[in-house]
Amino acid sequence: MARAATTSDAFNAVAEPRRREILDALAGGERPVNDLVDLLDLAQPHVSRHLRVLRAVGVVDVRGEGRQRLYRLNPQALKPIHDWVAGYRHLWEERLDALEDVLEDLKEQENQEKD
Repeated sequence: MARAATTSDAFNAVAEPRRREILDALAGGERPVNDLVDLLDLAQPHVSRHLRVLRAVGVVDVRGEGRQRLYRLNPQALKPIHDWVAGYRHLWEERLDALEDVLEDLKEQENQEKD
């Protein structure tokens, strides 16, 4: 089966670790491409290529300010990923609840041994 294009949806676009790093950086607010280049320690053409993919799926927006282009996160475009992950939330909650029970039992045993 052929792999889906990275520009087909947000899932494919954020599958690449460097793109997730860009999203993490943009979560703090707008940044010019040169800030992202410095932060990620990547060549400017590589950062621009990743930004193009993220823009193509709508995860990142850009606006001009003078001679600079400022990139910002469009969190609404990540909603399909959020919704998909939310379907697994109950599994994590069950596991965390079970862990909490085990920790409480261990704490009780420790207290009983001290007495």
